[in-house]
Amino acid sequence: MAKTDKNAKHKSAMQKQKAKVDASIAAADTERGVALLLTGDGKGKSSSAFGMVMRALGYGQKVGVVQFIKGEQLSGEEIYLREHCPQVAFYQMGTGFTWDTQDRSGDIAAARRTWEQAQPMLRDPGFDLVVLDELTYMIAFKYLPEEDIIEAIRRRPAGQSVVVTGRGGGKALQEVMDTVSEVREIKHAYRAGIKARRGVDY
Repeated sequence: MAKTDKNAKHKSAMQKQKAKVDASIAAADTERGVALLLTGDGKGKSSSAFGMVMRALGYGQKVGVVQFIKGEQLSGEEIYLREHCPQVAFYQMGTGFTWDTQDRSGDIAAARRTWEQAQPMLRDPGFDLVVLDELTYMIAFKYLPEEDIIEAIRRRPAGQSVVVTGRGGGKALQEVMDTVSEVREIKHAYRAGIKARRGVDY
């Protein structure tokens, strides 16, 4: 095929694709916040959520971050937010991973205290974005009532977006979310004996 024919074919294909994209954009005419669930067994769920934090801050939006499970080990995102983004409402459960604590009653109490920090954010129209990192584990381990979480997400202010991360989460949570993305593990350095790396994994 001649080079001019390839160029013409490519241009035609791109014109059709552009028309489809433009039509989809035009059809999306509802203006409101969105609820996103980032789940799956692959790496990158929290990283993606914090990418959205940076995006929102770039537009001068008000952001709240509540981290369930994490907090015992220092993380790069915590360091950065605390040092450079004091305007971000940031709270960590601070107990570390539940499989390390091995204290169900203590973990439930910590989860409830943390959820008490998240609820006012989910009711406050001043927050443009609220990230509930690793919240799905609180549902899976039955540390928090699933119906309370779903109701709070459903009743949040119309202009507020919320991001929930963590493996699983259940069908009921997925149904209330506008966008659900699954991060699937294909290969992980950890399984090859490579240590978690600062700045990449935490």
